[in-house]
Amino acid sequence: MRRGREDRGGLRGAPPPRWARLAPAVALVVLVLAQVLTPGDVELGYFLAGLPPVAAFAYGAAGTAVFAALVLVLLGMRSLGVANPQGADLATVAAIGLLSVVIAWVRRRRDAQLVSVRSVAEAAQLAVLPPVPERVGPVRCSGLYRAAQRGTLVGGDLYDVRAGPYGVRALVADVQGHGLAAVGTVAALLGAFREAVLDDAELTAVAARLDRRLTCDAAAAPDGHPELFATALLLEFPPGLDLVRIVSCGHPPALRLRGPSVEEVTVEPGPPLGLGLAGPDPPPVTGLAVRPGDRFLLHTDGVTEARDAAGHFYPLATRLPVVTRDPAGLVGAVWRDLLAFTDGGPRDDVALLLLSPDGPA
Repeated sequence: MRRGREDRGGLRGAPPPRWARLAPAVALVVLVLAQVLTPGDVELGYFLAGLPPVAAFAYGAAGTAVFAALVLVLLGMRSLGVANPQGADLATVAAIGLLSVVIAWVRRRRDAQLVSVRSVAEAAQLAVLPPVPERVGPVRCSGLYRAAQRGTLVGGDLYDVRAGPYGVRALVADVQGHGLAAVGTVAALLGAFREAVLDDAELTAVAARLDRRLTCDAAAAPDGHPELFATALLLEFPPGLDLVRIVSCGHPPALRLRGPSVEEVTVEPGPPLGLGLAGPDPPPVTGLAVRPGDRFLLHTDGVTEARDAAGHFYPLATRLPVVTRDPAGLVGAVWRDLLAFTDGGPRDDVALLLLSPDGPA
């Protein structure tokens, strides 16, 4: 799964860019040369005193100390003609250099702490929503996830694919809200789904378990959260049958790719999970025959509700015949096309899950 590979470096913390490390050295050389080439009555050397604080943002304490010492040498040796400082001037520059060294040490220590915290946060988020495997039983899988909140790997969307005694089952859902505030609900739904895959013989029973999970969580919330809900799409590939069963709980429909054609899978939707609107009647189940080569693309509304600069929605079904020819993979091609369409990416969580039943593994 491609989710978060580009983001993990930023999540864990990355070293300063090369230009930041080169800037103090380049500035030092430029200032010295400018002073040499400038008439003697104009002193530019005192600008060197600003280099140690700049170096503190890109180097550690040792590197900053080297810059501070080099500045003191250049200013202190009058024969070099860089400047003509007095004793108090050199003391001031030395104090600035010492303070810069302290700042660099504190910054490095805080950076190390931040990297540790972010690494723990990444591990926790990946434990909630681990990468989907390339194959689950007879179904090949490909997923892509992008959280709207910068610096996070998990938002308000979720998906999972699991094999159980009743076949391979897949879930794509979009909970109310996004970002870290929705992670608890995502974890609860995923846990309920993974239990249901093993225990519940009917796909409607899986949906009922998810609905009950959200209803109980809303009732138990300290603030009495009455509007905790999620849209969801459940798919089941029964063992030994060229068939897929689908249950929709207010979620955008799946798309079936059959050769060059793309069609929206029409199912009768039930109410979203957690609203308590279903009553005793379970959401309807739709069964579809599966032919060799069929692929099913499940997505959240972060894809189809993304807008371009003119306010037009992203036409996923229309774009699929174009991007499906990308040799790098369909879900990655859709994401790159979505980035280009929105000029920078959508502002909502995005989840894409491609399922390709191809017979026994």
